[in-house]
Amino acid sequence: MIDTATAAGLDPITLGDLLRVAGSTGFDRWEEQIRRTGGCAEPIHLTGATKTIDRATGTVLHSYSTDAEPGGRLRVACGNRRASRCPACAWTYAGDTYHLIRAGLTGDPAKGTPHTVRDHPRVFATLTAPSFGPVHNRPGNRPCRCGTHHPDNAPELGTALDPETYDYAGAVLWNNHAGHLWRYVTIYLPRELAARAGITQRELKEQLRVSYGKVAEYQKRGAIHFHAVIRFDGPDGPESPPPAWATLDLLTDALHAAAARAAIPLPAVGDHPARVLRWGTQLDVQPIGAFGNGEDLTEQAVASYVAKYATKAAETTGTVDRRIGELAELDKLPDLPDHTRRLIRACWDLDPAYPDRRLWQWAHMLGFRGHFSTKSRRYSTTLGALRQVRADYRADQQRAALGLPNPDDHPEATTLVVAHWVYAGHGHTPGESWLAANIRRDIQHNRETVREHRAELEALDTMGEW
Repeated sequence: MIDTATAAGLDPITLGDLLRVAGSTGFDRWEEQIRRTGGCAEPIHLTGATKTIDRATGTVLHSYSTDAEPGGRLRVACGNRRASRCPACAWTYAGDTYHLIRAGLTGDPAKGTPHTVRDHPRVFATLTAPSFGPVHNRPGNRPCRCGTHHPDNAPELGTALDPETYDYAGAVLWNNHAGHLWRYVTIYLPRELAARAGITQRELKEQLRVSYGKVAEYQKRGAIHFHAVIRFDGPDGPESPPPAWATLDLLTDALHAAAARAAIPLPAVGDHPARVLRWGTQLDVQPIGAFGNGEDLTEQAVASYVAKYATKAAETTGTVDRRIGELAELDKLPDLPDHTRRLIRACWDLDPAYPDRRLWQWAHMLGFRGHFSTKSRRYSTTLGALRQVRADYRADQQRAALGLPNPDDHPEATTLVVAHWVYAGHGHTPGESWLAANIRRDIQHNRETVREHRAELEALDTMGEW
């Protein structure tokens, strides 16, 4: 469990705490708890007890109390979606997002979508922010406007060529309103479809539905943009086919028109000029291939791409992943890139002029305050439903291990669970944190090994050697 060579390089405080934890009498149970969380970096601590009682006889079938747990606490996963906060829980969140998006592309009856959705027109659209000024970039084989051929990992990529003329105020205001611009797209898209089909919006609802799932991503310049899977369904949702006139070309054309119509006017406030916030001109709309027969975008590729960005936030631009209290805290962040620092400062400067937008509260997100992952109601399943399936599976395992009756197998056996839980804190001590990180890496390594083994078996099966 403990790599002594690696542990020897720890600071004295962490090393001392590590030895304390590893030598404690409840270490094996603590390790079991953390493994059950997947190596969660910020587990929630609970104290309390449960009892499972037979309703008919009043007999206590099973009882549990945290009194016997290490430190008198039960540790459960924090569930944070951000990889910067908890890689273990972010991995679970990304997996759930992958299955949610993929179910809306390939179909999965268990997740509320029939396999026939594969025959529905669907596209992968990327909506970006407009320009706020020239930035360092890699324009194909040509040098950047600064005259340099930047490598992929150059720190100046995405930063302003001239910070003094870059529209930092416009950038954070755009981020702040990006969610509303997307909402306008969802409003205008049915209108554009109805106009092109020559029918009313009421008639459109009787023949066609539009479903989507989207995720937000930060560009290097700190501007948010959205990736969206958009699908045509029939009037009854994914269970019904869309009309023959609902084609990919129609969806693409109407989406471009809806994005062009979306606009949010901001009046002049004090020294801040009036603005009209719009989408950028780079709207990319690509059809999604059904079976991966040479298409540029396959169902699996799209689902993987969306899931990848579901666990990331503004920290990919160099900012912090927590709220900033006062402006003076910026001086305590020496590693903050200057471009990002200016975006955060713009949130501070604009906050008094737009108090309802809470720009300073979302300064660590460079002004963005929307949801990173959203979907329409009928696209596919929900993240909550996926979590419930996982919880039910674990509950079934627990019942089997304890020998308790399964209500599905014994409907006459009615049990009552009485529980009382109290929040008792969160996180790890320094030594526990090091151990949890190693547990997470072990679990990740095992998953990758299994994945590689399955890929090898599938390759052998394809070649007829298995």
